Amino acid sequence: MNAIIGMLVTVAMVFGGYLLAGGKMEIITHALPFEGMMIGGAALGAFLAANDLTTIKHTVGDIASVFKGPKWKKQDYQDLLCLMHELLNVLKQNPVDIEPHIEAPNESDIFAKYPKILKDHSAVEMICDTIRSMIMNFDNVHQVEELLEAQLEGLQEDSLHGAHALQNMADALPALGIVAAVLGVIKTMAAIDKPPEILGGMIGGALVGTFLGVFLAYGIVGPFANKVKHNRTEEHFFYATIGGLLVSNLHHNPVNISVEVARRHAPARVRPTFDDVEQAIRELKKAA
Repeated sequence: MNAIIGMLVTVAMVFGGYLLAGGKMEIITHALPFEGMMIGGAALGAFLAANDLTTIKHTVGDIASVFKGPKWKKQDYQDLLCLMHELLNVLKQNPVDIEPHIEAPNESDIFAKYPKILKDHSAVEMICDTIRSMIMNFDNVHQVEELLEAQLEGLQEDSLHGAHALQNMADALPALGIVAAVLGVIKTMAAIDKPPEILGGMIGGALVGTFLGVFLAYGIVGPFANKVKHNRTEEHFFYATIGGLLVSNLHHNPVNISVEVARRHAPARVRPTFDDVEQAIRELKKAA
């Protein structure tokens, strides 16, 4: 919602100020389709040339996230803590009983209670691989911490590909605007024998290219890139919460303590309260 409001405010203030200052929209509206085609087409072509198919698909999803916000909500963090509480209790009681859950999470009755987490391959993989390492007697806590840290760094790097691609596009747009403007000037020079009023309109149309490149870079695409980076960084805390909880358990802390450590690791905006988590765990015990 904020993204839509921000775009509307940006467009309204820029063009509103232009009109209030006595500017005429006819020049802009006449040149905009052609300048937009040159600048937008060049930006799109450069984007396709610079990125692989995975990054392109990722970027499309990232643009959608600008309007939807981060993937993980407060309820998801609470569900994660409940899921880990159940899994670690099973592991504590009998390590053999945990194997069906981590070897086939899609068939696990524990994971089935939390479908959104189950659909996230990265989260499930991190949970299952780390618990599998614990069963394999990885007694060196620091070794497991290093494995988790490397996995988290890889996840964060992958999640930011879209933001980097958008930022590169934003950096290129002002230069592409100049390219479009130069082409407009070339066209104007070819009509140097025209009356001054016609030449003025042609020069004004050429300058629309410079305006459009800078406006898109700093008014639309750049803010989108920053928003995507913010969303993906906040989402990364979800995976970091998993890592912190598992490491705490490896230090032989009780399951409840590990869950509380992880709860406090969550960002304040989406952090469930202590009472919420306790009530959810009590309900799980009653259901069991």
